[in-house]
Amino acid sequence: MANTETALKDALTSIEGAAAAALVDYTSGMALGTVGGSKDFDLEVAAAGNTDVVRAKLRTMEHLGLQDEIEDILITLGTQYHLIRLLKGRGGNGLFLYLVLDSSRANLAMARHQLKKIEAELEV
Repeated sequence: MANTETALKDALTSIEGAAAAALVDYTSGMALGTVGGSKDFDLEVAAAGNTDVVRAKLRTMEHLGLQDEIEDILITLGTQYHLIRLLKGRGGNGLFLYLVLDSSRANLAMARHQLKKIEAELEV
């Protein structure tokens, strides 16, 4: 089991093209841990903004009566991929892992696979 800081650092080192990672509480919009980012990319602001994305999707699923769970939400930009993975089980309710990838270096399938592995090892 890895703590938040270790898990986020592992995401940056083990996922090709990873530029930033955060563990976010989407009920409050607060980042519980961050690693990476830059002066041009405020990870705290991005994490808080993505809580609205998660809430909107969950609300839409509820309105549609979908009895399913979100695994990932992918946002593709011109030069970046933003991957949001909702945590399940062991106290993970209300939390998501947020990963920012450089699209020129990232492999989305591998990033999803690695993020799922990191989720499984994360101690919340």
